[in-house]
Amino acid sequence: MAFDVRPLGKFLLRSLRALGGAGSKTAAPQPVTRKPARRTAVGQLPGAYPGDFSGAIRPSYSPKPDGKPDPGEIVWGWVPYEEDHSQGKDRPVLLIGRDGEWLLGLMLTSKDHDNGSRANNYVDIGAGPWDRQGRPSEVNVQRIIRLDPKAVRREGAVLGKRQFQDVCRGLQSQQSRH
Repeated sequence: MAFDVRPLGKFLLRSLRALGGAGSKTAAPQPVTRKPARRTAVGQLPGAYPGDFSGAIRPSYSPKPDGKPDPGEIVWGWVPYEEDHSQGKDRPVLLIGRDGEWLLGLMLTSKDHDNGSRANNYVDIGAGPWDRQGRPSEVNVQRIIRLDPKAVRREGAVLGKRQFQDVCRGLQSQQSRH
């Protein structure tokens, strides 16, 4: 949470002026330099998210050990909430492709959805190094998110090709239902 220090700064300037010290009206005003808002490793600028991907997708599996996020890898990054894109949280994402400059991904969860009414929206991929607690994970194939490559916090792991193909089948099945 950011704290706005401008009111405190104004109070200090008024106090200094009242005491006749630095910052008084006789002193030359100093230009205010503000750093531009910057993207953090786990955050996005408000309003920067163009929305979830809704087109046809051709997933690709092309992980490379080059330190850059690639399809087939599970990465950690900022994911906007579905109901309010200006808010979100840091979570694991399986990268499945690209849309221009954006990476396309599917969210992971360690909650078990196999027995619920939304079981068809999730594909089991098992446990892996992306989860430090070693919990089994599922991939949500219902929502394809866009992820800014610069907002990827870290690479978690490369998903095995067989599991990636299972996810792709689940994604195709989900897209054919809608």
